[in-house]
Amino acid sequence: MSWTDYVQQVLTFHIFTVGGNVITVSHVGLFLLTLLATHLLARTARRLLLKYALARVDPAPRFVIVRVSQYLIWFVGLVLALEFLNIDMTAVALVAGALGIGIGFGLQNVVGNVVAGVVLLLDQPVRFKDRVTVESVEGQVENVSFRATTIVTNDNISIIVPNSQLINQPVINWSHGDPRIRIHVAIGVAYGSQVELVTRTLLDVARAHDKVLASPEPEVRFLEFGESSLNFELLVWLDDPPGHYRLRSDLNYAIDAAFRKQGIEIPFPQRDLHLKSGLPKLPATGA
Repeated sequence: MSWTDYVQQVLTFHIFTVGGNVITVSHVGLFLLTLLATHLLARTARRLLLKYALARVDPAPRFVIVRVSQYLIWFVGLVLALEFLNIDMTAVALVAGALGIGIGFGLQNVVGNVVAGVVLLLDQPVRFKDRVTVESVEGQVENVSFRATTIVTNDNISIIVPNSQLINQPVINWSHGDPRIRIHVAIGVAYGSQVELVTRTLLDVARAHDKVLASPEPEVRFLEFGESSLNFELLVWLDDPPGHYRLRSDLNYAIDAAFRKQGIEIPFPQRDLHLKSGLPKLPATGA
């Protein structure tokens, strides 16, 4: 037996049978080669799209285009691979339908997250590199997949949020539309303080910070007469949503220094205690 006959015998060796179709070594080899080619094609397409075709496109739509392109390549590649495996696609569709009905009830959450992922990729209420707050978690969107979205916090902690949560619950998107946001800095001063001086000092502090926008202008509001203080609020605008924590901290430091310089007192909670003078008379006792 020549080596060509031996190779032919190996390639035509029957491994198993599916639906009356014989699966040979050559079928499995073509199946694996197709998957490998699909993997390489998806990676190459992603690199070429990012480097050339979409180099000047905004990050959010670029991310969606690349992701959808990879999914399409993998879909076509899987169909071709199954064809090379000599499997009847009609039978595969019937089996997949039956399995879908059977396991659909047990995978409702997974299916819901996949559907939500499609909505996120198409509608884009939350996009790549957006600054968002989900419940008490705030961070930057680093990845949007079909099942979950990855949010990286300021502490560089990755939070994996199911896509259905982003669709069914309120989400604060700091980057959506106009990037300008307004932050509120609350401050209380002692009773007897000059409210005009307090207002002027707060505005001076706001205007001195380079991150505070000049338009819209900073604003001071006299909120209420509190139990222990006169309560004010400084409102300022900035165009860097991720920096709102740092700006709030900077303003607090600057307000404390400015109030000390102006002699404006920041009170602490107080309670007044009133005592009645004199002692009650004791009843007279007989000798």
